[in-house]
Amino acid sequence: MAVSFDLFGTLVAQDRPAEPWSAVAAELRAREMPVPEDWEAAYRASHADIDPGREQSLVDHAVAALASRGVDAGRGVVHDALLAAFDAPVEVRPGAREALAVARECGPVGVLSNCSLPGLADRTLARADLAVETVVTSVGCGWRKPHDRAFGAMADELGVEVGELVHVGDDPRADGGGRTAGVAVVLTEDVALSAFPGWLEER
Repeated sequence: MAVSFDLFGTLVAQDRPAEPWSAVAAELRAREMPVPEDWEAAYRASHADIDPGREQSLVDHAVAALASRGVDAGRGVVHDALLAAFDAPVEVRPGAREALAVARECGPVGVLSNCSLPGLADRTLARADLAVETVVTSVGCGWRKPHDRAFGAMADELGVEVGELVHVGDDPRADGGGRTAGVAVVLTEDVALSAFPGWLEER
């Protein structure tokens, strides 16, 4: 058996910018990058055809949004600006450390997160001082939960069959989608993190 945890909303709480385009614009300007006058419209528009369930890197999206307004931006600068815009203070949710510790006693443990910004999940875990060696993100594997392939990627990284995976998350749609792949899903609305060690021991 192996256990995976959702990150944002499950292991940690982290505020997101209410207007992400404004936060990104501020960080771009701080790096002396020109920001289009209609940046909100450019940022919120789609600039690529993405198949259902697939993930697009937020870096690719932002670079394409800038290019649509005639701004040629380097990926490195855009990536740094995005990380700065979304890298907010983190609060570890009650019971998270204990849940991770008990899960490790039962087998390999990982984080499976819908996260479109490369590096953000790892930085968030470091900020929270949560040591998780195996991290699978949607931008890393190319698929967003609830797609079966996202859970399959997590199982592969942990070295188990999908049917041996227990996934803990807070989103009934995204995390709960693991059930269609044969994953045992534990939603925090049903089993709080503080109660998860007892649930796992009974299992």
